[in-house]
Amino acid sequence: MTGAELLSYCLAKPGAWKDEPWDGDTVVKVGPKIFAFLGTAGATVGVKCGRNRDDAGEWLTRFPDDATASAYIGRYGWNTLRLGGAIGDDEILEAVDTSYDTVVAALPRKDRP
Repeated sequence: MTGAELLSYCLAKPGAWKDEPWDGDTVVKVGPKIFAFLGTAGATVGVKCGRNRDDAGEWLTRFPDDATASAYIGRYGWNTLRLGGAIGDDEILEAVDTSYDTVVAALPRKDRP
């Protein structure tokens, strides 16, 4: 899967929209909240993988070379997953789905799609 394909997948979610809050970094939001950080080169995706670091740690154990705790927000359950490595495309898409669902569930009703 390419970064462009992943971006298209993310944008197909209800209420999803692309933003560039930091120069050169693309994120995908639902309402006012980010659910996917797309790396500048399209080689990684940052997603919410759990409620906290302990919940999200399974990814780091299963894929030590392709999953890392996201910088600054990793303690809140965010991981960065490398595309094209040991993590299968289906698992990447499932992680995006989980991140989206988690973020939507935490939104106030007025901001939900």
